[in-house]
Parts: sequence; C-alpha cells; structure tokens
Amino acid sequence: MKKILVASALAIATLSVSPMVAPPAFAQSTKGIAVADLEVAIAQSNAYKTAMGQISQTYKEQLDQVETRSQTLEAELNVLRAKANEEAKKTPKNQAAIDGAVKAFQEKQTAASREVQTLSQPFELARTYVIDQISVRLDEAVKASMTKRKVDLLLNYDQQIVLAAEKPVDITDAVAAELNTLVPNAQIVPPASYQPGQLMQQKNQAAVAAARAAQPGTAPVAAPTGSAPTTR
Repeated sequence: MKKILVASALAIATLSVSPMVAPPAFAQSTKGIAVADLEVAIAQSNAYKTAMGQISQTYKEQLDQVETRSQTLEAELNVLRAKANEEAKKTPKNQAAIDGAVKAFQEKQTAASREVQTLSQPFELARTYVIDQISVRLDEAVKASMTKRKVDLLLNYDQQIVLAAEKPVDITDAVAAELNTLVPNAQIVPPASYQPGQLMQQKNQAAVAAARAAQPGTAPVAAPTGSAPTTR
C-alpha cells in the first residue's frame, strides 16, 4: 500500500495552473531568478500529505486489493516473461514460438495494467480531487513566494534552457509553505459529479468571464454551470 501511495505522489495529475510570464530578456531582471518544481511543492504541502494519510485509511480495502492483485499479476507476468526468454534462447530458434510467447506476455501486460487502473479508480479520483483543491491556490502561492524571495523570473525546475548563469534559487519549499497557509486542508471525498481538473477549469472560466465583464461595452458572461473532464 505504501508503494502505491508513493507512486501516486510521484505521478501527480497534470496541473492546470496559469504559466508565469517571463520578462522579454534576462537583462531586464531587477531582482533575481529562481526555479521551482510545482508538482513537488504540492506533494510537500501539509494538505496533500494529510489527505494522503486519510486516503490510506479511508480506501484501505481498495488499496490492499490493488496491492494483492498487483503482486499476483506480476507473478503471472514473470512466468510469461521467462517463457519468452526461454524460447528466445533455444537453438535452433523457432520464430513462431518466440513471437507467440512475446505476444502472450504483451497482451497479459496490457490487460494487467488496465485491471489495476480500474481497481485504483476510487482512491486515484480522491487523490486527484485533493490536487485540484490545492492547485486552485497554486498561482497565489507562487506569486507570494516570488515577492517574499525578491524573485521576478521563475523557471520550471525541469525545463531550464539557460546555458550559463549563476545557480538560481530553488523556491519549491517556499511555494509549499505558502500552500500550507492558503490550503490548510483538503477534502478527500469528491462530489458525485466531480471530474478531474474541474475546479481549476471552473477557476479559469470564472477569470475569463470576469475579464470580459470588465471590458467596456462587453456584456457580462454567465458563470459556468459545469465543466468537461480534463485529459492528461
């Protein structure tokens, strides 16, 4: 069960946060440059860690079921993998037998993955809901961290393209600290109609509607009543 939760923490759902707009050139920077891993910041937040503990208890039966079934499926895959390797080592080689063994392994692997994914849906949806609740305050946390750390250019931790520069400050922990203030806790049971990414989508739609309403001569836009599922 612990392995499943760790894997979930490392595979946080796609974040729909507004990208930070960088200044046109580094020469215009008047404060400093920093990096941050926003997925790690969410995973480090108290709300996320507390929710993961609650999920491990609330969905313990499903988590145990997934772990047990995963172990069984892995054992079955190992048998098929060994069979494919055995066929490949035979002399003379029987290509038809090799292809058949490989195909059997691949089909079992695909089916196993699909089965585990289906069994994981209840607690994965709960985890996604937690991330969504935190993500709606992520922009605020980032901006507050940049202000406090006197940063005016923030780079994604894994997408730096600067070839030569002083080592930037990592404010991932600072963003997590701001999230602790903005989102002290998160609910783990999503509403019946909840779809992954729904809260962020509603926030973005509300922001667009507010911007349009603020424009002279623009008719107010009705607030969204629902949203479509987000995709990875």
